[in-house]
Amino acid sequence: MKEKFRQFMIGRYGADDLGKFTVVLAIIFIILNVFFHHGVFSFFAMLTLFVCYFRMFSKNITKRSAENGKYLFYRRKYWAFFDKKRSQLLDKKTHHIYKCPKCKQKIRIPRGKGMIEIRCPKCSMIFKKKS
Repeated sequence: MKEKFRQFMIGRYGADDLGKFTVVLAIIFIILNVFFHHGVFSFFAMLTLFVCYFRMFSKNITKRSAENGKYLFYRRKYWAFFDKKRSQLLDKKTHHIYKCPKCKQKIRIPRGKGMIEIRCPKCSMIFKKKS
């Protein structure tokens, strides 16, 4: 049986990150259907599973690979936003972020140094702030 399936899958696209995402999305829709008993959730679950299997058994490998690449691009963009916010929250404990009054450049200054003069790296304006 394994060998027959392996022969069937030769020349087909198979599983990728977008396929795994669609399976997880289908599981979420199934769980929502259990709790809320709306037919729309079961419809979306079936639709996402259909898309997953269609992509998995497709022989148009270049198109499926391009779709997965686009998905990975947007996923990286999404996670980069939250990683940036997380690092800003962690950085807030040890540093102040000030804006230059002239050019609005953000400048990162360590906390606990008292009153200091800050020179903007972009426009070289000097201003005083408490750190």
